[in-house]
Amino acid sequence: MIKNKNKKLKILVAMSGGVDSSVAAQLLKNQGHDVAGVFLHFWKDENAPDKSENKCCSLESFNDAKTVATKIGIPMYSFNFANEFKEAVVDYFLAEYKAGRTPNPCVVCNKKIKLGLLLKHARALGYDGLASGHYLKRMDVDGETRIFKAKDDAKDQSYFLYTFTQAELKRLYFPLANYTKPQVRAIAAKHGLPTASKSESQDICFLSGPHNIFLKRYLKMKPGPIKRREDGVEVGRHEGLPLYTVGQRRGIEIGGTGPYYVAEMDFKNNTLWVVRTWDDKLLYRQDFTVHSVNWTDKKKPTLPLQCQVVIRYGHAPVACIVKKGKKTNEVLVSLTKPTRAVTIGQSAVFYKGRRILGGGVIA
Repeated sequence: MIKNKNKKLKILVAMSGGVDSSVAAQLLKNQGHDVAGVFLHFWKDENAPDKSENKCCSLESFNDAKTVATKIGIPMYSFNFANEFKEAVVDYFLAEYKAGRTPNPCVVCNKKIKLGLLLKHARALGYDGLASGHYLKRMDVDGETRIFKAKDDAKDQSYFLYTFTQAELKRLYFPLANYTKPQVRAIAAKHGLPTASKSESQDICFLSGPHNIFLKRYLKMKPGPIKRREDGVEVGRHEGLPLYTVGQRRGIEIGGTGPYYVAEMDFKNNTLWVVRTWDDKLLYRQDFTVHSVNWTDKKKPTLPLQCQVVIRYGHAPVACIVKKGKKTNEVLVSLTKPTRAVTIGQSAVFYKGRRILGGGVIA
C-alpha cells in the first residue's frame, strides 16, 4: 500500500483481467486515490495452428478487466503494444535460444513493456505513478526507494523486477505487498469482483503450447549427434541445439540406456553432450560471471559483497560473494557451494535477506 495515505495520487493500474490486478485497483480506490485502469494488447502468434490468443491479452481477459473497472467505478484505457512487445520480448526470446542461451522473457517484458513502457505513457498522461498486481514490496527509506520480497513467499515476484532504476521505482506501486493469495481472493469476493475465483496461468503468455514447438516454427533447426560425455559415445540424435537447456532430462528422447541429462550444447560441432546422473559434477557451477548488472539503490554497493543470489525464479537463495568483473556492469559471483544448473541467459538476482540489491544476466 502507499505509505502516505493522506496524499491523494493519480495512479494508473495495469489491469490484465486477473484477480491480482483487480484487487490492486480496488485497494487503491479504497484509499481514496484517483485511479484508472489500463489494459495492454500484446503480440500474438498468428502462425500458430490454432491461431490462439496471447493469454495476457485475450478477449476474455479484456472483457474481465472492463467489467472489473466498471464494478470498481474507474475509467479504463486500452493500449496496443503489439509491435513493441514483438521486438523487445519475442525477438529477444528467439535470439537467445538460437545462441544457446536460456532467456527470461518475463524480466525483459516487465522492464521494457509491461511496466517500463507503460510508466512512460502514464507520466505522459499526467499520472503520478503506475501500479500493478505484482507481489513485492516497495519502501521509501532515507530518500530512496527500496524493494523487498512480498509477504507471500509462494507468490513473490521480486526476482522479475531487479532491472528498475530509482527514478522508475519511485513511480511504481505494488498494493499486494502485504497480502497472501488467499487474502487477495477474499478481498475480491468481498467487493464482488468477478475475477475472485478466476484461475491463473503460469506459462509464458505468447506461447500457445510447448516452447519447443514455437522454436521449431521460427528457428531453423540443424539435427546432430548426442554424445555421452564420459566416453564420447554417440547415444542418439538431437533435433536442434536451441531446443535444449543445461540440466534438462525430459525431451532428450534417448531410449534404452538412459536417463540422460543435458550437460552442454556444443554449437561449434553441433553436438549435444549428456551425462548419466542428475547430480553429475558437470552440471554444477560455483563461480560464474554476471553481465548487464543493475543495482537498485542510488549508490552502487562496495565490492566484494557478501549476499545471497537467486539463479532462477523459484530457486532457493544461495550465499555468495560478488566481486568486480573485468567489464563495466559485470560482476564475478562465487557461491559458497556448487549449485546445479546455473544457466547461461537466466537472471541472477542479489538479495540481503528480503531486500533486493540488484541483478544481471548469467554468462
